[in-house]
Parts: sequence; structure tokens; C-alpha cells
Amino acid sequence: MEKVTLDTQGLLCPLPVLKAKKTLRSMTSGDLLEVITTDPGAVADFQCLCEEDALELLSQEESAQFCIHLLKKV
Repeated sequence: MEKVTLDTQGLLCPLPVLKAKKTLRSMTSGDLLEVITTDPGAVADFQCLCEEDALELLSQEESAQFCIHLLKKV
């Protein structure tokens, strides 16, 4: 299992999700993708991405400056 971190701070919707999808294509089942975002809409965007693409959303940690989304490729 590999863990990849993708920093998309400063990017607005839909770029964080698009970059995550591109990164996930090269990952294998069981790998983890950590995405750091600053777009407030990213929380809902990554929830939808996981539902649509059969990914497991392990966590979403929000702070005042950013949000960290942890996804698992199934």
C-alpha cells in the first residue's frame, strides 16, 4: 500500500478533483491518496467523487486554513 500526497492549495473547483482523478489513475487498489485543499466547496466535491468513483473516503479534516481529504482506492 502506497500513500500519495497531493497539494492543491489555492486551486478552485473543479481543479482539486480533476488532479485527484488524474493521480488516482496511476494508483493501485488499496493505495491512499491524501489531498490538501483550500477551496471550501472541496468537502462536498470529494464526497461526491468517492460515491461516483467507488472510492473509500476515510476522513476529511478541516481547519481554518485548509482541509485534508484521505481517500482509499478500492
